[in-house]
Amino acid sequence: MKILILTNYANGLYLFRKELLQTFSEDGHKVYVSLPPDENADKLKGLCRIIKTPFDRRGVNPVKDLGLFMAYLRMIRKRKPDVVLTYTIKPNLYGGLACRIKKVPYLCNVTGLGTAIESGGLLSKILLRFYSVSMKGARRVFFQNMRNRDFMNKNGIALENNALLPGSGVNLTEHPLREYPAEEKNVRFLAVIRIMKDKGIEEYLEAARIVKKRHKNVKFHLVGEYEEETRELYEPQIEALAEEKIIKYYGHIDNVEEVMAKSHIIVHPSYHEGLSNVLLEAAACGRPVLASDVSGCVETFVDGESGFAFESKSTDALVGAMEKMLALSHEERRQMGIAGRAWVEKNFDRNIIIKTYQNELKEIKGEKR
Repeated sequence: MKILILTNYANGLYLFRKELLQTFSEDGHKVYVSLPPDENADKLKGLCRIIKTPFDRRGVNPVKDLGLFMAYLRMIRKRKPDVVLTYTIKPNLYGGLACRIKKVPYLCNVTGLGTAIESGGLLSKILLRFYSVSMKGARRVFFQNMRNRDFMNKNGIALENNALLPGSGVNLTEHPLREYPAEEKNVRFLAVIRIMKDKGIEEYLEAARIVKKRHKNVKFHLVGEYEEETRELYEPQIEALAEEKIIKYYGHIDNVEEVMAKSHIIVHPSYHEGLSNVLLEAAACGRPVLASDVSGCVETFVDGESGFAFESKSTDALVGAMEKMLALSHEERRQMGIAGRAWVEKNFDRNIIIKTYQNELKEIKGEKR
């Protein structure tokens, strides 16, 4: 089959779906991927044919978005795909609508709803109406957590064609269980997040400042890239904390596991998620987690057994969770990490996602014969 994938970020596709691309190729399919060009696109060479499609991931310029929709229509007309897979908001909306118009089978993956929808208001109503139209013709709309699915179903979207997937899953071979580090010198917290408000950066920075005053042997590490619109706000804060030796900031790195394996506790203070890849990889690595009590996070661990949940958007709650984790012994934290590994092995193996897509493609191929 000829498969066209529409997405908004090359590195995300590479990190979390390269095994799916490899499987498609091994199954004899021809794979095209449409995405905005950046330095990460080269990572996908050999896995697919890349169609560079410029668009603003976060902007709401209607003229630019119309251009993206028209680009998708032209792309479908030119490539004549047998099936289209869409990921993230704009590809789901504009790509889904283009597929519906062109009568091409398509599968949507809702990786998260985003603040614009969840905050309510006029923009939320417009987006929900758009989702209703664009996803009505989808063969399947995959959601990554029940809350997102129920919210969309309540608004009349994907009532008959929805399914749940365990996020992007985790490659259990690439992310093996790592030996839990010794704690004689210090205990290391690590957050791997995009530097933006909705990922809980403000709470993490403030909690680090508070807890560091109480526990001199605790270290706080941070991995993640700035969103351009947030750099001016957060860069001075992070640089100041780095100078005070409160935070060690790595910036964006490709191999997060190297830092994760040297850490003792992974913190994820996000306000909302589709399903957190960071928490899945932390559990696979064998690290206990502290995570916001929101859908997309709480599914990835067992509260009290492999981590602790805390109220989102609350520095006090995060500090409390950190103190709760620090009150445990080294062996208790290590055992939490082992329990987390067992949980993802049972529920979040990436092969589950691959087999689901393979089955969908088999059905579509069978109908085309």
